[in-house]
Parts: sequence; C-alpha cells; structure tokens
Amino acid sequence: MDVAGVEGRHPLAGVDYPGTYQELLAWFPDDRACLEYLEGLRWGDGFVCPACGADEYWRTGAGLRMCTACGRKTSVTAGTIFHRTRTPLSTWFAAIWFVTAQKNGVSAQGLQRVLGFGSYETAWAWLHKLRRAMVRPDRDRLSGVVEVDETFVGGVSVGGQGASTDKVPVMIAVERLDNKRLGRMRAQVSDAPGSLALVEFAAEVTEKGSTIHTDGATMMRRLPGLGINAYNAADAGEVTPGVHLVASLLKRWLIGTLHYRVNDEHLPYYLDEFTFRFNRRTSRRRGLLFYRLLQQAVATDPHPLHTLLRPERTRG
Repeated sequence: MDVAGVEGRHPLAGVDYPGTYQELLAWFPDDRACLEYLEGLRWGDGFVCPACGADEYWRTGAGLRMCTACGRKTSVTAGTIFHRTRTPLSTWFAAIWFVTAQKNGVSAQGLQRVLGFGSYETAWAWLHKLRRAMVRPDRDRLSGVVEVDETFVGGVSVGGQGASTDKVPVMIAVERLDNKRLGRMRAQVSDAPGSLALVEFAAEVTEKGSTIHTDGATMMRRLPGLGINAYNAADAGEVTPGVHLVASLLKRWLIGTLHYRVNDEHLPYYLDEFTFRFNRRTSRRRGLLFYRLLQQAVATDPHPLHTLLRPERTRG
C-alpha cells in the first residue's frame, strides 16, 4: 500500500512504494537501499540459485548470495535490465519514476536533460530497456467483447512499409465494457495489411469464447473455427469505435511525446509502452506504476545495446 513515509525501517517491496518524488529520494538514496528493495521484488518468495535450483545460501561481504550447494555467487541485478550497470541504482529508480509518473511518459531527450546524461544514446538505451519490461509474457488475454481492426501509423522515420507509403500497418484489439467504456488493449505491427495476420493476432490476444467485433473483412470469418465468435457490420465506425479511438490516441502520443522519432524496427516496443500506459490509465497512484515497472524490470533480460539497436523483426 502507498504510505506517507517509512519510519524506523526500510521500505518493503510489495508493501511500500513512494507516493512522491521526494519520498523516492528519501527512501532510495544509495545502492544499498535500492538493492534491498530489489531483493524483495526478485526473491520475495525465497532465493533460488540460477545454476542448480537450490534455495540455501550464504551472504557474502560484497552483498552477493552464494549458493551453499554449488558455490555460485549471484547478484540481485544479475540477468535483469540492471545487469552490470555502472550507474547508481538510485539513478535507475529516478528514471523509472519519471517514465511512470508522467501520464504520457518522457522522451529520450527529456530523460537526458532531467538526469544529466552525457549522451542522448544513453537515455535512448535506458528507455528501450524499460520498454522491454513493460509487457509480461504471461499476461492475460483480452476477453468478453473485443474490437479488432487495423490502422496505419504515419511519419515513421526510416524504412516505412507498404508499396508506396511510409505508413506502417498496426493491428489493435481493445475490450469493450459496459456503458461504452473501454478495457485493456493490445497492439502489434503487421507485416502485411489486410492479411491473415489480423486473424492470427485476434486469436492470439483473445480468450476463446469471446466475441470479436470486426469491420466485416472476409478473412475474419475464420475466427469461429478458432473458438472465437465474430460479429461484423457494414459500418466499421459503428462496430469498432473503440479501436478508432485507441488509434487516434496512439498517433497523438507518437506526435506529442516522441515527435515521430520512431524507427519502424523499434515501433513494436513503442506500442508496448503505449499499451502499458493505456491499460493503467485509470490508476491514480503513480507510485504503484513505478512499483509495477520495477517489479517487471527484475524479471526482464539485460538486453545489451547491440540488441536494442537491431531488434529482431519477430519477437517471442
């Protein structure tokens, strides 16, 4: 729960999270405080040796955990996005705070300025590492009534797809709740607009038994065979208004926050960030978003710079 302060003890992961930037600075002034908090996030259910799976350990003088069975020494940051970082963890915590505390996020240039990085590349790499942590592989699928459609994102800087346009096709799915409210969403770049990729996307992100509203494309008739009901109408504006709204918000976000400085190879990860923000748009506790992203950061692989510069076209 969010608390006004933590007096007489260290903040506990899963219980405490800062409510203001001032609290963040007071709670996490150095690496020791940050490491203790991260331990609670990563090993809250108990330490497990990554080499042999044993759960008993000795704590070394350097703060590492040495497995009593095989002798493997493990840092809480090993194998996470903080792996081998030379920057104080308190700076990482501040970066995560700025990313989550602002409704529309922060650009690499803005992060560079507020944290005093010597290069734009450092801020850019940090943001992309955090974007890798914004989507959980085991996240729940959408359910109930789900709208599915495609849109085109224009203004991508280099290598835009399409025969005669620089616009990139993006598939969007969004839950439609009662009273015309929208629930969670998913978004993914399509290699070919108007193809069976949209059917595969719909089946991948939606629970079986759900009802998908589409624009009436012939290919979507395959959905019932995949265990998903399909409803369409001649007027796509009536059947998928939620997708159109999400698409509009996505384009405004790309313009307003990122100023269209998005390469097509990296667009999938910007979609992940937009999805992370949209699905948590009703949260009034920014500190809780900080906690959630930090929690996912210790469960995310390091992603060295060269993998960020040239991400794979197909992601798992």
